[in-house]
Amino acid sequence: MTKSSMHMGQDPEAFRSGGVQNNLDDDGRVKRTGTVVTASAHIITAVIGSGVLSLAWAIAQLGWVAGPAALAAFSFITFFTSTLLADSYRSPDPVTGKRNYTYMDVVKANLGGRKVQLCGLAQYGNLVGITIGYTITASISMVAVKKSNCFHKHGHDAKSICQTSDYPFMIIFACIQIVLSQIPDFHKLSWLSIVAAVMSFAYSTIGVALSIVKVAGGGNHVRTTLTGTTVGVDVSGSEKVWRVFQAVGNIAFAYAYSTVLVEIQDTLKSSPPENKVMKRATLIGISTTTLFYALCGCIGYAAFGNDAPGNFLTGFGFYEPFWLIDIANVCIAVHLVGAYQVFCQPIFGFVESRCSKRWPNNTVITREIPVDIPGYGIYNINLFRLIWRTAYVIVTAVIAMILPFFNDFLGLLGAASFWPLTVYFPVEMYIARSKIRKFSFTWTWLKILSWACLVVSLVAAAGSVQGLINSLKTYKPFKTQ
Repeated sequence: MTKSSMHMGQDPEAFRSGGVQNNLDDDGRVKRTGTVVTASAHIITAVIGSGVLSLAWAIAQLGWVAGPAALAAFSFITFFTSTLLADSYRSPDPVTGKRNYTYMDVVKANLGGRKVQLCGLAQYGNLVGITIGYTITASISMVAVKKSNCFHKHGHDAKSICQTSDYPFMIIFACIQIVLSQIPDFHKLSWLSIVAAVMSFAYSTIGVALSIVKVAGGGNHVRTTLTGTTVGVDVSGSEKVWRVFQAVGNIAFAYAYSTVLVEIQDTLKSSPPENKVMKRATLIGISTTTLFYALCGCIGYAAFGNDAPGNFLTGFGFYEPFWLIDIANVCIAVHLVGAYQVFCQPIFGFVESRCSKRWPNNTVITREIPVDIPGYGIYNINLFRLIWRTAYVIVTAVIAMILPFFNDFLGLLGAASFWPLTVYFPVEMYIARSKIRKFSFTWTWLKILSWACLVVSLVAAAGSVQGLINSLKTYKPFKTQ
């Protein structure tokens, strides 16, 4: 694209002041500066959640054969469908076509119809659920720090003395998010994602190191099997089935980041082509997460066997050295601070763009008030952004307090969104864009992949519903952790 064509259609005043050259992209939006490094950081931040530390439990349910096989299978599926989605960012041509800024825009450009509304329902419903789940999980990690110090002081059996409420920590997490939510958009979020990615490496490495030490130290002999937990010894027959369903779901959804893939790709510079950079970043991100998943899952299973805890850092699979457990849980909390922003920014952008289009003359929505902040420079305050984003964070925190077992709901939301967002829409858009003939070899195996992943989603949903029912049976409001 020539410089003269970049100037066409832009605001003359902005052009005279150098705004186009310095601050705006070729379509009049904020200039994109993202690279393969920042995109990889966003992906790692989105994919590696604190759930990585629950993979030892998932492998324990599946065993040495099915567990690693499931990790490899979902790693490949996620990478493959992500490359298809990356090619759909511009349409009709993946390099020179028109940019689509959100997942819904991509579906609208390639498929259209009611599928656009279905995509929005799945994407934004899942994003809201994830932000609530992260509020809960971050507070659990903060509580674990306090508990770790208490156990070190009073002994590992002092559970009654070391009971701590999650609620104050949820409030602290929400206060931090209220401040960070004023970051205007994804383009300004790279530094936070890089910090969060470093944190994820840190606590994953600590978890792996502690597991290796436990395995090398011997002591208590643990039992591992090729098929995981044993019926009649570890679990009942029905419990084995439900746990396998939940484990498959946990692994499948541990890889899912398609809900924010398009928004991440929209931060990349246009040269080299965004789809090529995004594919490279996806390869880096998925390869890195798969390595850590395999280490945490397999070495964690070797350390704890069929009795692996749901999370061996917050669930106290380890007690000592307590200071190292503290560092790991602080890293989890910091990582989730960044991950929360990665997942809520698309929600913020969607609501704000819709409101600005519907009420373009409303000064509360559109007006930017410049404020000179010492040490930062000029920051533009938008009243609508300030009020709406603050309200969103508060609502998610309140829901997390009311329903502290919301992770079961989150599993259900993940089950509902994994198939459509990670598999169905990327496959259908590729078929439509490439005009693949019906019942051809390529069409057939793509459909088989899509239907197989639908079965996985249904299985995981069944496991999540069963877990939700059990949580409801034992739920006690305002119970300390």
